[in-house]
Amino acid sequence: MPFTISYAIFAIIVLIAINFLFIRKKRKRDLQLDSGKEAAVQEVPIGKVLFVLMFGMFIAILNQTLLNVALPVMMTDLNVNATTAQWLMTGFMLVNGILIPISAFLVENYGFRKLFIAAMASFTLGSLVCAVSTTFALVMTGRIIQAIGAGILMPLGMNIFMTVFPPEKRGAAMGTMGIAMILAPAIGPTVSGWVVQNYDWHLMFYAMVVIGLIDIMFAFAWFHLEKELTRPTFDVQGIIYSSIGFGGILYGFSEAGSKGWSSAEVTISLLVGVVFLIFFVIRQLKVEKPLLELRVLRYNMFTFTLIINSIVTMALFGGMLLLPIYLQNIRGFTPIESGLLLLPGALIMGLMGPVAGKIFDRYGVRGLAIVGLAITTYGTYEFTQLTADTPYKTILGIYMLRSFGMSLIMMPIMTAGMNQLPLNMISHGTAMSNTIRQVAGSIGTALLVTVMTQQSTNHMSDFSNLVSKTDPMLMSRLQAMGGSIAKSVGLSEQAGQSIGVQALFGQALQQSTIKGINDAFYIATILALIALVLSFFLKTPKEIKKE
Repeated sequence: MPFTISYAIFAIIVLIAINFLFIRKKRKRDLQLDSGKEAAVQEVPIGKVLFVLMFGMFIAILNQTLLNVALPVMMTDLNVNATTAQWLMTGFMLVNGILIPISAFLVENYGFRKLFIAAMASFTLGSLVCAVSTTFALVMTGRIIQAIGAGILMPLGMNIFMTVFPPEKRGAAMGTMGIAMILAPAIGPTVSGWVVQNYDWHLMFYAMVVIGLIDIMFAFAWFHLEKELTRPTFDVQGIIYSSIGFGGILYGFSEAGSKGWSSAEVTISLLVGVVFLIFFVIRQLKVEKPLLELRVLRYNMFTFTLIINSIVTMALFGGMLLLPIYLQNIRGFTPIESGLLLLPGALIMGLMGPVAGKIFDRYGVRGLAIVGLAITTYGTYEFTQLTADTPYKTILGIYMLRSFGMSLIMMPIMTAGMNQLPLNMISHGTAMSNTIRQVAGSIGTALLVTVMTQQSTNHMSDFSNLVSKTDPMLMSRLQAMGGSIAKSVGLSEQAGQSIGVQALFGQALQQSTIKGINDAFYIATILALIALVLSFFLKTPKEIKKE
């Protein structure tokens, strides 16, 4: 316990320390509040504002990963099966996916301060509902209320960072924001693993309530950042199309990994999602003030970086799911041990975020992207060589190397695209970027899980076919092993041979699953390689200006 919690506390201290070191010199910055022209300038304590913002984002993202480890225990306490319990995560993700596209509308109607406090209040209230829950329905209700707040915080945070910092400073700023995005998901499984192993799962949500209330108090005291409001009209039809479209696609891809692509539920969900997404696109291109400004895709650099970031996200999200499966289900590591293996890599990504951002501000994105994706591709390839006895230290080293590569690309590539957008398009650009990332993460997870499952089955079938064939040597070894087992435990030779066959098939199942995971990492490697090739075509700010 002390080692695990110390690790988590250290990570949070690093987050806060880097935050203040980076923004201390920027405590009072002139803000542009108009759509491209310099308007009334206000003096604001930027350091305090960004601290409150990052603290809230960190809590919200941390919350998303807490249930990964706690879910089996919650299933027992709430008396539900895995299919039902999975809705605690799927439902949270769906609400996030629905809210992100309308985040630009909310920002333009309510501004930064009101929207942030409302989002944190919703998240804290949802945490309280979960904390006092004794039934699945009540926990599900709490998770939906949580998701309403969490779904707003991420695009809101990106919007604020892109607004308060000029283009030449956004790389380092977004790198600092990346700390919350990267560090929280790695700490979550470790902390929740320790909680469910030593205490009750309700404690996690009580902690979220306390921390949420603290951040809200900080927000009332320090979060004084106003925004000129354009107050677009409430497009009910667009919101309906958006909710059904993005919700259907996200649900379809999230269920494809467990139910298969041929499932009627998955097929219908994806079909409905695509149809309503087409309706949404047509609607947004026709209305005068669209809910989500699709014209941001006309900016070539923004669209190109969005494609690269989507491919990287697919490889990253899927890989983050495969590794815990290997560590816990195959190797037998505890959730805490699995979480601790991910922490050093997360700390590297957090520490390197501002550094990569400053390099981006000075030299541009192309060099960073090429080096980062080359390292990421190599690190991902190394995970295709996993065996039943790969040393823990080796896995840790590979993951740290891969994380270092990721730290050079995630936020810089995103910032490079956002920098091309005019100020009045930033809110729509952040909404578009976060929406596509959410969809890409779902697709990547479903794709790699499906590959792992199908390939594991294929490898097991190949083994079964091999064993079923007449093989005198194999049968002789089975008989010898059966005789040995029978003598050692006092069973008949036939019973001993049956135990031997079961043990053999158990080993075969383990090896087949490992090979399936390796095959899935091959797909992740190909995705990273595609992104690497595309990175050579990224342009520097000077090249963009010449066009």
